[in-house]
Amino acid sequence: MPSVSANGITIEYQSFGDPGAPPLLLIMGLGGQMIHWHERFCATLADRGLRVIRFDNRDAGRSTVMGGGAAWDVQAMFQAWLMRQPLRAPYLLSDMAEDAVGLMDALDIERAHIVGASMGGMIGQLLAIHHRERLLSLTSIMSTPGGYGFPAPKPASLMALLSPAPADREGFARRALKVGEALNAGSWPLDEEKVMAVGRESFDRGYHREGVLRQTAAVLASGSREEALRGVSTPTLVLHGERDPLVPISAGRATAAAIPDARFVPMSQMGHYMPPQTWGPLIEHISDHISRSLHGFAPAS
Repeated sequence: MPSVSANGITIEYQSFGDPGAPPLLLIMGLGGQMIHWHERFCATLADRGLRVIRFDNRDAGRSTVMGGGAAWDVQAMFQAWLMRQPLRAPYLLSDMAEDAVGLMDALDIERAHIVGASMGGMIGQLLAIHHRERLLSLTSIMSTPGGYGFPAPKPASLMALLSPAPADREGFARRALKVGEALNAGSWPLDEEKVMAVGRESFDRGYHREGVLRQTAAVLASGSREEALRGVSTPTLVLHGERDPLVPISAGRATAAAIPDARFVPMSQMGHYMPPQTWGPLIEHISDHISRSLHGFAPAS
């Protein structure tokens, strides 16, 4: 797959669809790689007349692996955050938002539709706050405005996501299934072999345990965006699973409430995971929102 140099790092990406079509940038969540936006999901969106671009965040997959954080203790990190103590991080979510802008610059994209899942939704929110002139629309999926005041994640989901990864390929694939089961929260039956196949591909492309810790630190250290979101003028759609065990649906509602004129759509049978059963509804909501943003809203300025 191709890569670009942007914002001081190398970013691996892949495009689907007509290069001259309106661009849509997909931003993945904590520890995820661009392959977690499945090829069929991307291709179906591209068939709707979009140039779909997925990419590896820093510290994920084949993009640049950053430094620092080797000796971090996850429990201590969350304890410090819960006690509202200052948390130092090698980089912040705002730096990851600049990565996305750098990728757009490198691909000569002036403005794009942004779709972000979980941490990717947080990055998308920061793009809408600081780079509104570069956005055509924003879709924030199973994400949060940050800060405090929301119910805690279900312990099993958080422990699964941040559990140490086995060093062998098959062990890593089994862990991927356990993570999927914990985040899916029984919403849909999972195809175990397909989930494990994505786990194997993730292992082959590059999983960076320290990178996941650095991304986690970036999420916790970046604070609340709620007040800044009140100034967002980008047409925004917020999608959130009613069964989400990691980021409570109240965080999705708060995101939509903070952004003027944002639409909130609860997904009745969805956790913090996007199995194939969710792709159809997600694509319909995203496509409809993009159409609305192009024809029913004034351009962001």
